[in-house]
Amino acid sequence: MTGRRWGIGLYAPAGFAVDPGAVDRAAQHLERLGHRVRIDPGCRRRWQRFAGTDDERLAALWRMADDPEVEIAIALRGGYGWSRLLDRIDFAALARSGTRWMGHSDFTAFQLAALAAAEMVTFAGPMAAYDFGAEVTSPFTQRHCWDLHAADRHVVDMALEGPDLEVQGTLWGGNLALVAHLVGSPYLPPVKDGVLFLEDIGESPYRIERLLLQLHFCGVLGAQRAIVLGSFNGYEPGPNDGGHDLAAVVAQLRSRIDVPVYTGLPFGHVRDKLTLPVGGQARLVVRDGRAQLALSGYA
Repeated sequence: MTGRRWGIGLYAPAGFAVDPGAVDRAAQHLERLGHRVRIDPGCRRRWQRFAGTDDERLAALWRMADDPEVEIAIALRGGYGWSRLLDRIDFAALARSGTRWMGHSDFTAFQLAALAAAEMVTFAGPMAAYDFGAEVTSPFTQRHCWDLHAADRHVVDMALEGPDLEVQGTLWGGNLALVAHLVGSPYLPPVKDGVLFLEDIGESPYRIERLLLQLHFCGVLGAQRAIVLGSFNGYEPGPNDGGHDLAAVVAQLRSRIDVPVYTGLPFGHVRDKLTLPVGGQARLVVRDGRAQLALSGYA
């Protein structure tokens, strides 16, 4: 490995480790890359569907923030759990710790609350169990993660389906169900003229459409400069769908809003994913189906 070596903390703020061996694999993999790794004891814990009680998981969050050796805190996994903690977190104090927080899925709730409450930039990216603890890790995910953390600007070239465009704005979003879940709460940041990215797993197309329409009816979608859709996987077409698939959902969304909508972002519950600074700045240029995404404002 080349580049900076980080002090990394693995902690469990939401679901428990379905595969306990993934915790050790993640630590061993990160150590082979030259990083210093601390495994929080909560990664070995289970209570109901969670990695400990609410008090225990909240304590794990503060152990990460208070440990001077932890520069990047990586969530074990998603599932569910962050929503139970949001109203108990002092985000201003958390921001002062200087810790970098990374994860995705249920982690979206924490990311958006941190942005709304304290303008914290966090990182939508790989997690300990699924990504770093995989039997075979993704070179794509690894490269983009560590390249982004090592610099104050990161540029991604990729294919995106959508109209030609050149915009710049605050990058934000994450899991669609969690973004919609926070509507009407103080934990949804009031981002205007932003670049909103969305993904989800295990949701049928009609449910995805319903969540998107909720964001549309609340004025969230129309306030953005661009909407970029990642992976929506993990579902099976139902007998009543009758061709109402993801392409139909995207067509419906485009007919409803004037904001350009793009598909193909390599992000979500997939092996190959980007690391994206939620609350950072994004400059998106799309020409003839090729896109350049320049990320900054997160160092």
